[in-house]
Amino acid sequence: MQTSSITRCPWAGDDATMQRYHDREWGVPVHDDRRLFEMLVLEGAQAGLSWDTILRKREGYRRAFDDFDIERIARFDGRRLKRLLRDDGIVKNRLKIHATVRNAKAALAVQREWGSLAAFLWRFVDGRPLQPGRVRRGQLPAQTPQSKAMSAALKAAGFSFVGPTVCYAFMQAVGMVNDHLTSCFRWPQVQRPGRTRAAPRKRR
Repeated sequence: MQTSSITRCPWAGDDATMQRYHDREWGVPVHDDRRLFEMLVLEGAQAGLSWDTILRKREGYRRAFDDFDIERIARFDGRRLKRLLRDDGIVKNRLKIHATVRNAKAALAVQREWGSLAAFLWRFVDGRPLQPGRVRRGQLPAQTPQSKAMSAALKAAGFSFVGPTVCYAFMQAVGMVNDHLTSCFRWPQVQRPGRTRAAPRKRR
């Protein structure tokens, strides 16, 4: 609940849904493959739209895409895709919908090669959440060297709707970077000292 004693990042605004997402999820390190894939899909779906639009459709996405089960999405056929194009619970964009299925197939290939999607993605921050300690909203970048590197690697692996800006928003969301402003009550709460478990070596 918003109170005078709580200072949040400005983007959370006064909307209860946005505040709840900010307070409970944004910036918290995520290592579960299904959850990481969900956020990749949602951040890609946001392209050209506002985040609150996507957040309000989140349950629709979970229902439409089998709770982001990567193996099941990779098996979606033409009939299922046509049904999704009529689904009011998600953004009915043909390119984004088809990209989700292609991205699921790419994610499976990444899992086979790297052991997990998490291992592939977290290497771009060396397995440790970045803690830039930004004071003002104007200091937040749209993209970084790490998000550019992630974008290039994802595209090379067959993913789409994963440009550097999308990747940086994804990194913020899943806690690869703690971009809560230092004045925000969540800034110290989402800090995670030390490294995460080392990623497995790339298989050859």
